[in-house]
Amino acid sequence: MQYQVYWRLPLLLFMITWLTTTGFRFDNGIIYHFVLAILLSPIDIESAYNAWVSLGELLYQGVKFSVPLMCILTCHEFGHYIQTRRYGVYSSLPYFIPMPIGPFGTMGAVIAMDGRIPHSRALFDIGISGPLAGLVPTMFCLYYGIKWSHFGPVLDSELIFGEPLLFQYFTYWIFGAVPSAMTLYVHPIGMAGWVGLFLTSLNLMPFGQLDGGHVFYALLGRRAAIISWTAFYVVIILVVLFQLWHWSLILILLAWIGVTHPPTANDAMPLTPFRRILGWGTLAFIVLGFTPTPIILEEPEISSEPPKLYCYVTESEYPFYVDKRNFFQNWNWMS
Repeated sequence: MQYQVYWRLPLLLFMITWLTTTGFRFDNGIIYHFVLAILLSPIDIESAYNAWVSLGELLYQGVKFSVPLMCILTCHEFGHYIQTRRYGVYSSLPYFIPMPIGPFGTMGAVIAMDGRIPHSRALFDIGISGPLAGLVPTMFCLYYGIKWSHFGPVLDSELIFGEPLLFQYFTYWIFGAVPSAMTLYVHPIGMAGWVGLFLTSLNLMPFGQLDGGHVFYALLGRRAAIISWTAFYVVIILVVLFQLWHWSLILILLAWIGVTHPPTANDAMPLTPFRRILGWGTLAFIVLGFTPTPIILEEPEISSEPPKLYCYVTESEYPFYVDKRNFFQNWNWMS
């Protein structure tokens, strides 16, 4: 099937997202140093030079985060896109979502896909290819990012990052037991891996138009609906019981988009045994990559409780340091 591909808006959003993930955000020092350097250039050459040098250092640190993160997101989205072309399903190029505030500079990316999927096997391949393609650079970034991290004295933390089981495993595998009263300063590539890990596991939730929703429906067909609704209500109960209010907006969006998945043209198309094993194994990855408290904005207290992931923000280095002191419809939108 031949159709026109609109590339201008996707390309524009890609470039803007690359800038915001590099650090061009309202809450980041790059914009401040950029404006300062321009204002000082005609007035004070020496001060302007220092401002440009500081800007260059911040950009260098930012690029070490943005390049691997954009690589992870691009691999993920084109995993979907290539499969839609393979099965003749219309889809747009990826629309990256820039965020001018926040620690990461993006909310990921989505593609708009024609809801008329020919059969369950096509739905499975389209849904699962994104997470699998994105996990390849994610694993690379996790391993080498943590390996290139280093220990240092504990500083006052500003952000706490939840620590998925897989991140804990990589850290213990590379460093062993963490020294007492020390902080692991995570390399920006490691934090890109953390973001990729979290977004992938979040997308694998078995709801609606999420990647996990596509895979789950392809595996179970219309039987998936009752399980998805049950899981959705269980999640709501857990959010209330544990006061995880930061998930409220996500739950509202899921309810609006749809908790269950629409049928394909041929749900009876059987999946091969390999696809079934791969599908259930990929859905089980949620256990390894997900954390219910990805970011905590409050100031942590030093205690003997199980460890958390801390993030420090400074202007001299890119803002990702991990404190290991406390270790341990007709259109579908596909992210």
